[in-house]
Amino acid sequence: MPQRPDFAAHRAQLLAHLAEDEAVLLFGGPHHLRNADSEYRYRADSDIYWLSAWEDPEVALFLRPGDEPFTLFCQARDPEREQWTGVRPGPEGAIAEWGADAAYPYDALAEHLPRLLQGVATLHYAFGREHQHDLLLLGAINKAAKAARHNGLGVPETFHSPRLLLHELRLRKNDEELLLLREAARITVAAHKAAMAWAAPGRFEYQVESLIDFIFRKEGGTGPGYNTIVAGGANACVLHYTSNTQELRDGDLVLIDAGCEYGYYTADVTRTFPANGKFTEPQRQIYELVLKAQLAAIDAVRAGQPYNAMHDAAVRVLTEGMVEIGLLEGEVDTLIHEETYKKYYVHGTGHWLGLDVHDVGAYGRKGESRPLEPGMLCTVEPGLYIGPEDEDAPEAFRGIGIRIEDDVLVTDGDPEILTAGVPKDVEAVEEACRSATPFTGMVSD
Repeated sequence: MPQRPDFAAHRAQLLAHLAEDEAVLLFGGPHHLRNADSEYRYRADSDIYWLSAWEDPEVALFLRPGDEPFTLFCQARDPEREQWTGVRPGPEGAIAEWGADAAYPYDALAEHLPRLLQGVATLHYAFGREHQHDLLLLGAINKAAKAARHNGLGVPETFHSPRLLLHELRLRKNDEELLLLREAARITVAAHKAAMAWAAPGRFEYQVESLIDFIFRKEGGTGPGYNTIVAGGANACVLHYTSNTQELRDGDLVLIDAGCEYGYYTADVTRTFPANGKFTEPQRQIYELVLKAQLAAIDAVRAGQPYNAMHDAAVRVLTEGMVEIGLLEGEVDTLIHEETYKKYYVHGTGHWLGLDVHDVGAYGRKGESRPLEPGMLCTVEPGLYIGPEDEDAPEAFRGIGIRIEDDVLVTDGDPEILTAGVPKDVEAVEEACRSATPFTGMVSD
Protein backbone atom coordinates (compact mmCIF):
# COMPACT_ATOMS: atom_id res chain seq x y z
CA MET A 1 0.00 0.00 0.00
CA PRO A 2 1.31 3.49 -0.83
CA GLN A 3 2.28 5.81 1.99
CA ARG A 4 -0.50 8.36 2.30
CA PRO A 5 0.01 12.09 2.74
CA ASP A 6 -0.87 13.79 6.03
CA PHE A 7 -4.43 14.82 5.21
CA ALA A 8 -4.94 16.50 8.57
CA ALA A 9 -1.97 18.73 7.75
CA HIS A 10 -3.61 19.59 4.43
CA ARG A 11 -6.77 20.64 6.26
CA ALA A 12 -4.78 22.67 8.77
CA GLN A 13 -2.98 24.40 5.91
CA LEU A 14 -6.29 25.42 4.34
CA LEU A 15 -7.91 26.43 7.64
CA ALA A 16 -4.95 28.66 8.45
CA HIS A 17 -5.83 30.76 5.39
CA LEU A 18 -9.48 31.22 6.42
CA ALA A 19 -10.89 33.99 8.59
CA GLU A 20 -13.26 33.06 11.42
CA ASP A 21 -16.27 33.90 9.27
CA GLU A 22 -15.09 31.92 6.21
CA ALA A 23 -15.91 28.33 5.28
CA VAL A 24 -15.32 25.82 2.50
CA LEU A 25 -18.01 23.52 1.08
CA LEU A 26 -17.02 20.74 -1.34
CA PHE A 27 -19.06 17.99 -2.94
CA GLY A 28 -17.80 14.69 -4.31
CA GLY A 29 -19.47 13.12 -7.31
CA PRO A 30 -21.86 10.17 -7.56
CA HIS A 31 -21.28 7.00 -9.49
CA HIS A 32 -21.86 7.49 -13.22
CA LEU A 33 -23.33 4.92 -15.56
CA ARG A 34 -21.11 3.60 -18.32
CA ASN A 35 -24.01 2.00 -20.15
CA ALA A 36 -27.35 0.46 -19.12
CA ASP A 37 -26.90 -0.28 -15.39
CA SER A 38 -23.10 -0.73 -15.49
CA GLU A 39 -21.13 1.94 -13.66
CA TYR A 40 -17.70 3.36 -14.29
CA ARG A 41 -15.16 2.50 -11.62
CA TYR A 42 -15.45 5.29 -9.06
CA ARG A 43 -12.58 7.70 -8.59
CA ALA A 44 -12.74 10.18 -5.70
CA ASP A 45 -12.86 13.92 -6.31
CA SER A 46 -9.30 15.22 -6.03
CA ASP A 47 -10.14 18.17 -3.74
CA ILE A 48 -12.12 15.93 -1.38
CA TYR A 49 -9.32 13.37 -1.34
CA TRP A 50 -6.56 15.94 -0.74
CA LEU A 51 -8.35 17.21 2.34
CA SER A 52 -9.78 14.01 3.80
CA ALA A 53 -8.58 10.79 2.08
CA TRP A 54 -12.26 9.98 1.53
CA GLU A 55 -12.71 7.65 -1.47
CA ASP A 56 -16.44 6.85 -1.58
CA PRO A 57 -19.18 8.55 -3.62
CA GLU A 58 -21.96 10.81 -2.30
CA VAL A 59 -19.88 12.93 0.04
CA ALA A 60 -19.77 16.57 1.10
CA LEU A 61 -17.07 18.24 3.17
CA PHE A 62 -17.52 21.41 5.24
CA LEU A 63 -14.51 23.17 6.77
CA ARG A 64 -14.59 26.22 9.03
CA PRO A 65 -12.16 27.51 11.68
CA GLY A 66 -13.35 26.75 15.19
CA ASP A 67 -13.75 23.97 17.72
CA GLU A 68 -15.14 21.50 15.15
CA PRO A 69 -13.51 22.51 11.88
CA PHE A 70 -14.09 19.31 9.87
CA THR A 71 -17.63 18.11 9.14
CA LEU A 72 -18.28 15.26 6.71
CA PHE A 73 -21.52 14.11 5.11
CA CYS A 74 -21.34 10.59 3.70
CA GLN A 75 -23.31 7.49 2.83
CA ALA A 76 -24.95 5.94 5.88
CA ARG A 77 -24.32 2.31 6.77
CA ASP A 78 -26.72 0.03 4.90
CA PRO A 79 -26.18 -3.74 5.30
CA GLU A 80 -28.39 -4.57 2.34
CA ARG A 81 -26.48 -2.31 -0.07
CA GLU A 82 -23.13 -3.24 1.46
CA GLN A 83 -23.71 -6.86 0.48
CA TRP A 84 -23.68 -5.70 -3.15
CA THR A 85 -21.13 -2.89 -3.19
CA GLY A 86 -18.91 -3.30 -0.12
CA VAL A 87 -18.74 -1.99 3.42
CA ARG A 88 -19.34 1.72 3.92
CA PRO A 89 -17.50 3.58 6.69
CA GLY A 90 -20.62 5.60 7.48
CA PRO A 91 -20.62 8.69 9.69
CA GLU A 92 -19.25 6.60 12.55
CA GLY A 93 -16.22 5.59 10.53
CA ALA A 94 -15.73 9.15 9.30
CA ILE A 95 -15.20 10.23 12.91
CA ALA A 96 -13.33 7.18 14.20
CA GLU A 97 -11.01 6.56 11.24
CA TRP A 98 -10.99 9.67 9.05
CA GLY A 99 -10.66 12.29 11.76
CA ALA A 100 -13.93 14.15 11.18
CA ASP A 101 -15.05 16.30 14.12
CA ALA A 102 -18.67 15.71 13.15
CA ALA A 103 -20.30 13.49 10.54
CA TYR A 104 -23.82 12.96 9.27
CA PRO A 105 -25.57 10.89 6.60
CA TYR A 106 -25.38 12.44 3.16
CA ASP A 107 -29.17 12.56 3.01
CA ALA A 108 -29.14 14.86 6.05
CA LEU A 109 -27.35 17.72 4.27
CA ALA A 110 -30.51 19.83 3.96
CA GLU A 111 -31.14 19.40 7.67
CA HIS A 112 -27.69 20.33 9.02
CA LEU A 113 -26.22 22.69 6.39
CA PRO A 114 -28.36 25.74 7.36
CA ARG A 115 -26.98 25.57 10.90
CA LEU A 116 -23.39 25.21 9.71
CA LEU A 117 -23.75 28.23 7.43
CA GLN A 118 -24.90 30.59 10.18
CA GLY A 119 -22.19 33.14 10.94
CA VAL A 120 -20.37 32.45 7.67
CA ALA A 121 -19.86 35.63 5.65
CA THR A 122 -17.65 34.19 2.87
CA LEU A 123 -18.11 30.72 1.40
CA HIS A 124 -15.63 28.96 -0.88
CA TYR A 125 -17.85 26.92 -3.17
CA ALA A 126 -17.80 26.01 -6.88
CA PHE A 127 -21.09 27.15 -8.36
CA GLY A 128 -22.13 25.71 -11.70
CA ARG A 129 -20.56 22.26 -11.43
CA GLU A 130 -23.70 20.42 -10.31
CA HIS A 131 -27.16 21.98 -10.47
CA GLN A 132 -28.60 19.89 -7.62
CA HIS A 133 -25.78 20.91 -5.30
CA ASP A 134 -26.35 24.58 -6.15
CA LEU A 135 -30.06 24.25 -5.37
CA LEU A 136 -29.36 22.49 -2.07
CA LEU A 137 -26.91 25.19 -1.01
CA LEU A 138 -29.22 28.06 -1.96
CA GLY A 139 -32.06 26.41 -0.04
CA ALA A 140 -29.80 26.03 3.01
CA ILE A 141 -28.77 29.70 2.81
CA ASN A 142 -32.44 30.76 2.70
CA LYS A 143 -33.20 28.69 5.81
CA ALA A 144 -30.13 30.10 7.57
CA ALA A 145 -31.22 33.63 6.67
CA LYS A 146 -34.61 33.10 8.29
CA ALA A 147 -32.92 31.89 11.46
CA ALA A 148 -30.58 34.89 11.35
CA ARG A 149 -33.51 37.22 11.94
CA HIS A 150 -33.75 35.80 15.44
CA ASN A 151 -30.18 34.91 16.37
CA GLY A 152 -28.36 37.77 14.62
CA LEU A 153 -25.91 35.48 12.84
CA GLY A 154 -25.16 36.35 9.24
CA VAL A 155 -25.20 34.07 6.20
CA PRO A 156 -22.87 33.89 3.19
CA GLU A 157 -23.03 36.92 0.93
CA THR A 158 -19.57 36.60 -0.64
CA PHE A 159 -18.55 33.54 -2.64
CA HIS A 160 -15.15 32.44 -3.92
CA SER A 161 -14.22 29.54 -6.16
CA PRO A 162 -12.10 26.97 -4.29
CA ARG A 163 -9.45 27.37 -6.98
CA LEU A 164 -8.50 30.78 -5.57
CA LEU A 165 -7.20 29.23 -2.34
CA LEU A 166 -7.42 25.44 -2.24
CA HIS A 167 -6.02 24.91 -5.71
CA GLU A 168 -3.09 27.20 -5.00
CA LEU A 169 -2.26 25.05 -1.97
CA ARG A 170 -2.47 21.87 -4.04
CA LEU A 171 -0.09 23.34 -6.62
CA ARG A 172 2.97 23.05 -4.39
CA LYS A 173 3.81 19.42 -3.66
CA ASN A 174 5.26 18.43 -0.28
CA ASP A 175 7.72 15.59 0.37
CA GLU A 176 4.98 13.00 0.98
CA GLU A 177 3.26 13.84 -2.29
CA LEU A 178 6.55 13.73 -4.17
CA LEU A 179 7.18 10.20 -2.89
CA LEU A 180 3.92 9.12 -4.52
CA LEU A 181 4.69 11.01 -7.71
CA ARG A 182 8.15 9.45 -7.93
CA GLU A 183 6.62 5.99 -7.56
CA ALA A 184 4.06 6.79 -10.25
CA ALA A 185 6.98 7.91 -12.41
CA ARG A 186 8.97 4.73 -11.69
CA ILE A 187 6.11 2.50 -12.79
CA THR A 188 5.47 4.64 -15.84
CA VAL A 189 9.13 4.39 -16.85
CA ALA A 190 8.97 0.60 -16.64
CA ALA A 191 5.82 0.48 -18.77
CA HIS A 192 7.20 2.73 -21.50
CA LYS A 193 10.45 0.77 -21.70
CA ALA A 194 8.54 -2.50 -21.99
CA ALA A 195 6.29 -1.02 -24.69
CA MET A 196 9.30 0.16 -26.69
CA ALA A 197 10.79 -3.32 -26.52
CA TRP A 198 7.60 -5.19 -27.42
CA ALA A 199 5.87 -3.01 -30.01
CA ALA A 200 6.62 -4.13 -33.57
CA PRO A 201 5.10 -4.18 -37.06
CA GLY A 202 2.10 -6.51 -37.15
CA ARG A 203 1.11 -5.87 -33.54
CA PHE A 204 -1.87 -3.69 -32.75
CA GLU A 205 -2.05 -0.45 -30.83
CA TYR A 206 -4.47 -1.98 -28.32
CA GLN A 207 -2.06 -4.85 -27.63
CA VAL A 208 0.64 -2.34 -26.68
CA GLU A 209 -1.90 -0.52 -24.52
CA SER A 210 -2.74 -3.79 -22.74
CA LEU A 211 0.94 -4.34 -21.93
CA ILE A 212 1.18 -0.84 -20.44
CA ASP A 213 -1.99 -1.36 -18.36
CA PHE A 214 -0.68 -4.71 -17.11
CA ILE A 215 2.55 -3.18 -15.84
CA PHE A 216 0.71 -0.29 -14.21
CA ARG A 217 -1.38 -2.72 -12.15
CA LYS A 218 1.34 -5.32 -11.63
CA GLU A 219 3.63 -2.72 -10.08
CA GLY A 220 1.01 -1.47 -7.63
CA GLY A 221 -0.64 1.39 -9.51
CA THR A 222 -4.39 1.78 -9.81
CA GLY A 223 -4.18 1.95 -13.58
CA PRO A 224 -3.75 4.80 -16.06
CA GLY A 225 -4.16 8.34 -14.78
CA TYR A 226 -5.82 9.26 -18.11
CA ASN A 227 -6.79 7.52 -21.34
CA THR A 228 -3.68 5.95 -22.83
CA ILE A 229 -2.65 7.00 -26.34
CA VAL A 230 -0.93 4.45 -28.55
CA ALA A 231 -0.78 6.06 -31.99
CA GLY A 232 0.96 4.42 -34.92
CA GLY A 233 1.87 6.31 -38.08
CA ALA A 234 -0.36 9.28 -38.95
CA ASN A 235 -2.57 8.59 -35.92
CA ALA A 236 0.09 10.47 -33.94
CA CYS A 237 -1.03 13.66 -35.68
CA VAL A 238 -4.35 13.39 -33.78
CA LEU A 239 -3.41 14.91 -30.44
CA HIS A 240 -5.87 12.97 -28.27
CA TYR A 241 -6.09 9.80 -30.32
CA THR A 242 -7.37 7.04 -28.02
CA SER A 243 -9.04 4.55 -30.36
CA ASN A 244 -5.91 2.40 -30.30
CA THR A 245 -7.32 0.00 -32.89
CA GLN A 246 -4.85 0.09 -35.78
CA GLU A 247 -2.13 -2.35 -36.72
CA LEU A 248 1.44 -1.05 -36.51
CA ARG A 249 3.20 -1.05 -39.85
CA ASP A 250 6.82 -1.33 -40.89
CA GLY A 251 8.18 2.20 -41.18
CA ASP A 252 5.65 3.68 -38.73
CA LEU A 253 6.53 5.74 -35.76
CA VAL A 254 4.65 4.90 -32.56
CA LEU A 255 3.64 7.70 -30.19
CA ILE A 256 2.72 6.54 -26.69
CA ASP A 257 1.30 8.98 -24.13
CA ALA A 258 0.68 7.06 -20.90
CA GLY A 259 1.02 7.66 -17.18
CA CYS A 260 0.40 5.47 -14.16
CA GLU A 261 -1.73 6.66 -11.25
CA TYR A 262 -0.32 5.64 -7.87
CA GLY A 263 -1.94 6.62 -4.58
CA TYR A 264 -4.16 9.00 -6.58
CA TYR A 265 -1.14 10.87 -8.03
CA THR A 266 -0.34 10.43 -11.71
CA ALA A 267 2.65 10.56 -13.99
CA ASP A 268 2.39 11.73 -17.62
CA VAL A 269 4.97 10.65 -20.19
CA THR A 270 5.13 10.62 -23.98
CA ARG A 271 7.69 8.89 -26.13
CA THR A 272 7.83 8.41 -29.91
CA PHE A 273 9.83 5.57 -31.44
CA PRO A 274 10.08 3.54 -34.68
CA ALA A 275 7.97 0.38 -34.78
CA ASN A 276 10.76 -1.49 -36.56
CA GLY A 277 13.48 -0.11 -34.28
CA LYS A 278 15.14 2.23 -36.78
CA PHE A 279 14.32 5.88 -37.56
CA THR A 280 14.23 6.89 -41.20
CA GLU A 281 16.23 10.01 -41.99
CA PRO A 282 13.14 12.30 -42.21
CA GLN A 283 11.80 10.83 -38.97
CA ARG A 284 15.15 11.37 -37.33
CA GLN A 285 15.29 15.01 -38.47
CA ILE A 286 11.90 15.82 -36.94
CA TYR A 287 12.61 13.78 -33.82
CA GLU A 288 15.94 15.46 -33.08
CA LEU A 289 14.33 18.87 -33.55
CA VAL A 290 11.57 18.07 -31.02
CA LEU A 291 14.13 16.65 -28.61
CA LYS A 292 16.28 19.78 -28.89
CA ALA A 293 13.22 21.89 -28.13
CA GLN A 294 12.33 19.75 -25.13
CA LEU A 295 15.81 19.99 -23.62
CA ALA A 296 15.77 23.77 -24.03
CA ALA A 297 12.33 23.94 -22.40
CA ILE A 298 13.37 21.73 -19.47
CA ASP A 299 16.34 23.99 -18.83
CA ALA A 300 13.89 26.89 -18.38
CA VAL A 301 11.99 25.12 -15.57
CA ARG A 302 13.75 26.97 -12.77
CA ALA A 303 12.62 28.80 -9.66
CA GLY A 304 12.02 32.47 -10.41
CA GLN A 305 11.57 31.95 -14.14
CA PRO A 306 8.08 32.67 -15.54
CA TYR A 307 6.00 29.61 -16.31
CA ASN A 308 5.83 30.58 -19.98
CA ALA A 309 9.63 30.58 -20.30
CA MET A 310 9.64 26.89 -21.18
CA HIS A 311 7.06 27.40 -23.92
CA ASP A 312 8.95 30.36 -25.33
CA ALA A 313 12.16 28.32 -25.40
CA ALA A 314 10.48 25.40 -27.17
CA VAL A 315 8.76 27.63 -29.71
CA ARG A 316 11.98 29.36 -30.68
CA VAL A 317 13.91 26.11 -31.16
CA LEU A 318 11.06 24.52 -33.12
CA THR A 319 10.54 27.55 -35.33
CA GLU A 320 14.24 27.89 -36.11
CA GLY A 321 14.37 24.19 -36.93
CA MET A 322 11.27 24.25 -39.11
CA VAL A 323 12.77 27.03 -41.19
CA GLU A 324 16.03 25.11 -41.50
CA ILE A 325 14.39 21.89 -42.75
CA GLY A 326 11.86 23.60 -45.02
CA LEU A 327 8.61 23.27 -43.10
CA LEU A 328 8.28 27.05 -42.73
CA GLU A 329 9.61 30.02 -44.65
CA GLY A 330 10.37 33.51 -43.33
CA GLU A 331 12.08 35.34 -40.51
CA VAL A 332 12.01 33.40 -37.25
CA ASP A 333 10.94 36.37 -35.11
CA THR A 334 8.10 37.17 -37.49
CA LEU A 335 6.94 33.55 -37.60
CA ILE A 336 6.88 33.50 -33.80
CA HIS A 337 5.15 36.88 -33.49
CA GLU A 338 2.48 35.92 -36.03
CA GLU A 339 2.21 32.41 -34.50
CA THR A 340 2.77 30.79 -37.88
CA TYR A 341 4.50 27.92 -36.07
CA LYS A 342 1.08 26.80 -34.80
CA LYS A 343 0.48 25.10 -38.13
CA TYR A 344 2.68 22.28 -36.83
CA TYR A 345 2.92 22.99 -33.09
CA VAL A 346 -0.64 23.55 -31.95
CA HIS A 347 -0.51 23.11 -28.16
CA GLY A 348 1.28 24.49 -25.14
CA THR A 349 4.52 23.04 -23.84
CA GLY A 350 3.21 21.67 -20.57
CA HIS A 351 0.79 21.75 -17.67
CA TRP A 352 0.73 21.23 -13.90
CA LEU A 353 0.76 17.63 -12.68
CA GLY A 354 -0.38 15.95 -9.47
CA LEU A 355 -3.66 14.42 -8.33
CA ASP A 356 -5.02 15.27 -11.78
CA VAL A 357 -3.13 14.87 -15.02
CA HIS A 358 -3.99 18.48 -15.83
CA ASP A 359 -3.59 19.55 -12.25
CA VAL A 360 -4.99 22.62 -10.57
CA GLY A 361 -3.35 26.00 -10.00
CA ALA A 362 -3.26 29.22 -11.99
CA TYR A 363 -0.67 29.68 -14.72
CA GLY A 364 -0.64 33.45 -14.43
CA ARG A 365 -1.29 36.39 -12.17
CA LYS A 366 -2.82 39.70 -13.23
CA GLY A 367 -2.29 38.88 -16.87
CA GLU A 368 1.36 37.85 -16.44
CA SER A 369 2.94 34.41 -16.44
CA ARG A 370 3.55 33.41 -12.83
CA PRO A 371 7.07 32.75 -11.53
CA LEU A 372 7.94 29.12 -10.83
CA GLU A 373 8.55 28.02 -7.24
CA PRO A 374 10.19 24.94 -5.70
CA GLY A 375 7.66 22.15 -5.27
CA MET A 376 5.75 22.88 -8.45
CA LEU A 377 5.60 19.95 -10.88
CA CYS A 378 4.88 20.30 -14.57
CA THR A 379 5.12 18.38 -17.79
CA VAL A 380 7.38 19.50 -20.63
CA GLU A 381 6.03 18.18 -23.93
CA PRO A 382 6.81 19.92 -27.22
CA GLY A 383 5.82 18.20 -30.43
CA LEU A 384 5.43 18.55 -34.18
CA TYR A 385 2.49 17.15 -36.16
CA ILE A 386 2.58 17.10 -39.96
CA GLY A 387 -0.66 15.85 -41.46
CA PRO A 388 -0.49 13.10 -44.07
CA GLU A 389 -2.29 15.29 -46.64
CA ASP A 390 -0.41 18.52 -45.94
CA GLU A 391 0.70 19.57 -49.42
CA ASP A 392 2.64 22.52 -47.99
CA ALA A 393 5.06 20.17 -46.23
CA PRO A 394 7.90 18.27 -47.91
CA GLU A 395 6.50 14.87 -48.89
CA ALA A 396 9.03 12.98 -46.75
CA PHE A 397 7.67 14.65 -43.60
CA ARG A 398 3.97 14.06 -44.22
CA GLY A 399 2.22 11.85 -41.68
CA ILE A 400 4.90 12.28 -39.02
CA GLY A 401 3.71 13.12 -35.51
CA ILE A 402 6.24 13.34 -32.68
CA ARG A 403 5.91 14.40 -29.05
CA ILE A 404 8.41 13.94 -26.22
CA GLU A 405 7.18 14.52 -22.66
CA ASP A 406 8.69 14.30 -19.18
CA ASP A 407 7.58 15.22 -15.66
CA VAL A 408 9.80 17.99 -14.28
CA LEU A 409 10.04 19.26 -10.71
CA VAL A 410 11.00 22.82 -9.89
CA THR A 411 13.77 22.82 -7.26
CA ASP A 412 16.10 25.38 -5.70
CA GLY A 413 18.65 24.46 -8.37
CA ASP A 414 18.56 22.46 -11.59
CA PRO A 415 15.21 20.99 -12.67
CA GLU A 416 14.64 17.38 -11.61
CA ILE A 417 13.27 15.08 -14.31
CA LEU A 418 11.23 12.42 -12.52
CA THR A 419 10.81 10.35 -15.69
CA ALA A 420 14.36 10.54 -17.04
CA GLY A 421 14.60 6.73 -17.08
CA VAL A 422 12.64 6.44 -20.31
CA PRO A 423 15.13 6.58 -23.23
CA LYS A 424 14.81 9.57 -25.56
CA ASP A 425 18.16 10.11 -27.33
CA VAL A 426 17.91 8.62 -30.82
CA GLU A 427 20.51 5.91 -30.22
CA ALA A 428 19.04 5.03 -26.81
CA VAL A 429 15.53 4.80 -28.27
CA GLU A 430 16.67 2.50 -31.08
CA GLU A 431 18.52 0.33 -28.57
CA ALA A 432 15.42 0.14 -26.34
CA CYS A 433 13.37 -0.98 -29.34
CA ARG A 434 15.83 -3.81 -30.00
CA SER A 435 15.81 -5.03 -26.40
CA ALA A 436 13.95 -8.21 -25.47
CA THR A 437 10.82 -7.58 -23.39
CA PRO A 438 11.30 -8.40 -19.69
CA PHE A 439 7.69 -9.62 -19.53
CA THR A 440 7.80 -12.61 -21.89
CA GLY A 441 4.73 -14.79 -22.19
CA MET A 442 2.43 -12.00 -21.11
CA VAL A 443 1.06 -11.19 -24.54
CA SER A 444 0.81 -13.80 -27.26
CA ASP A 445 2.91 -13.40 -30.37
